Amino acid sequence: MRSRRIVIAFLTGLLCVAPFPGGTQEDPYLEKRMAMVRDQIEKEGVSDPRVLAAMREVPRHLFVPPEYRRKAYEPRPLPIGEGQTISQPYVVAFMTEILRLKPGDRVLEVGTGSGYQAAVAAKIAGEVYTVEIFPSLADRARRDLASLGLRNITVRQGDGYYGWKEKAPFDAIIVACAGGHIPPPLVRQLREGGRMIMPVGGPFMTQNLVFLEKGADGALSQRNVLPVVFVRLLGH
Repeated sequence: MRSRRIVIAFLTGLLCVAPFPGGTQEDPYLEKRMAMVRDQIEKEGVSDPRVLAAMREVPRHLFVPPEYRRKAYEPRPLPIGEGQTISQPYVVAFMTEILRLKPGDRVLEVGTGSGYQAAVAAKIAGEVYTVEIFPSLADRARRDLASLGLRNITVRQGDGYYGWKEKAPFDAIIVACAGGHIPPPLVRQLREGGRMIMPVGGPFMTQNLVFLEKGADGALSQRNVLPVVFVRLLGH
């Protein structure tokens, strides 16, 4: 059962030959990406057609260093530098699906990493604002996302614990790093009716992926949805 699986997530169409986004080069990883969605994501219960389409479309291999591209579609996290990793595909899909994103939603992501999660969310939501504490990762993600023509994503280097007050309120918040508690600034920046997903617990040990929802009266409800292991939330 899904609730009994410990997913390692460190941090962080038509079957045809398709071009890369914004280009004409054929995608040599297309079949692997389709198999990833079929065998790793759909098989584990993710069913939202918008999420599945985004996972098929976003080229995960372009969000990892060249030396790891041959492993990009395997069910594992991969190093991206600064001691961080890109989450395994299933975790990205699960976190995206549970937020129930809609085309007009404004999304905040804490922990940009490679930019892969932001790219997936941007295929569904209207605007994605993502914060990364490491300047080198923020710069690389900004370049990579722009090269794919994803114009509805804004990357900022900074401490994501404090969110992005100037762009609030958010319909959904994704936190891709684990903390010992839910940051109060993020709760304040969540719109009434908004949803949030975050791993909560100590670093480098089993944590709980916690789903929160803010009611019309501002009250929060929360539940544990998946055991995971993420790197810790830095800063603050």
